[in-house]
Amino acid sequence: MSKNFEIRREVVLAATPGQVFAAVTGGTSGWLFPTAQPSPDGTPDEEGNRVVTWEPPNHLLVRTDGADGWFNALEHIIEGEDNGTTVVRYVHSGIFVDDWDTQFDGAGKHTDFYLHSLGQYVRHFAGRPVTYVAADPEGPAARAPGATEVLRKTLGVRAVGDRVLIDVPGLDPVDGEVDYLTEHFIGIRSADALYRFYGRESWGAPVSAAHHLFAADADAEKATNAWQSWINSSYA
Repeated sequence: MSKNFEIRREVVLAATPGQVFAAVTGGTSGWLFPTAQPSPDGTPDEEGNRVVTWEPPNHLLVRTDGADGWFNALEHIIEGEDNGTTVVRYVHSGIFVDDWDTQFDGAGKHTDFYLHSLGQYVRHFAGRPVTYVAADPEGPAARAPGATEVLRKTLGVRAVGDRVLIDVPGLDPVDGEVDYLTEHFIGIRSADALYRFYGRESWGAPVSAAHHLFAADADAEKATNAWQSWINSSYA
């Protein structure tokens, strides 16, 4: 049965309103995943997303409408503070069609991780060119109970602030710091990347990796192949 939902969050970011607005309208590959840049005049993109409110750098509302009253809306209200930080009030609303409780739980927890990654991006990498790579493991072990714990042990992470060294065959070792850690998600930041790991078995999906590489010489194909092999071997 269809049912409305609303997810509200408020975060304080070490950035200017302009940096935040740029990140949520044109720099999403640096912290989220690649998305089309919204058209300020309200022209829908290829996925049907259209700008309802475009008031840079303080207010953005993007909405998608579908059949039978279905919709999905993302709103960012962005306000600069006197101390140089920026407050972002984020609202995600819409309609979930199936398994409402599971979808709402998953969306809320993903929202927290994505907004944290936004904060890391605008603080450490704002405006830098980015290469986005993603890897999804094959086989049932990646969606079985305990799959995220396998990933945690493979990475050797224990707590936020820990230093980790990850050996990825075919790439230089990853030397980074754990910047996010919950039962579902792992974030590691290095000098030139944000490494993100998603444990989705609780919501019926496999674990996955999605990384944001800011090194000038990052090779998307090479990195994707290397991380795909690495995550496959973790669940072999």
